[in-house]
Amino acid sequence: MVSSIATYISLPGHTAEAMTHWHEIFGGELTILRYGDTGMEGLPFTPDPEAVAHSTLTLPNGAIAAGDSMGDGTDYPIRGTAYSLLVTTDTADEARGYIDGFLDAGGTTNMPFEKAPWGDWYGQVFDRFGVMWAFSTSDA
Repeated sequence: MVSSIATYISLPGHTAEAMTHWHEIFGGELTILRYGDTGMEGLPFTPDPEAVAHSTLTLPNGAIAAGDSMGDGTDYPIRGTAYSLLVTTDTADEARGYIDGFLDAGGTTNMPFEKAPWGDWYGQVFDRFGVMWAFSTSDA
């Protein structure tokens, strides 16, 4: 049985900044481990000691994990709708607060937060790093 599932994002060299930003918006507990702090030797690549080896933002009902990509030709486009995070909130006002946090910090609206055809509130924003965040609530 699966005990938990977390989203893992590989970012091109700005994981610490993105995770710190998301921590400012959502709160929770943030841990960041840089390669220079790991003592790892014998890796098949030579990472920048300041690069993020692993980070986790633990929230009451989930987690986001991330690390810096190593630039070995596996950097995939971040901005798009193929990868996104869905945040379900208790109220529409709570969702609007998170959305405003992203927009105030340089994000852009992808889909306005409004009543959806299925009856819930739904909307999407791209944060300043290109990650798409979708917000949903059944709050009337």
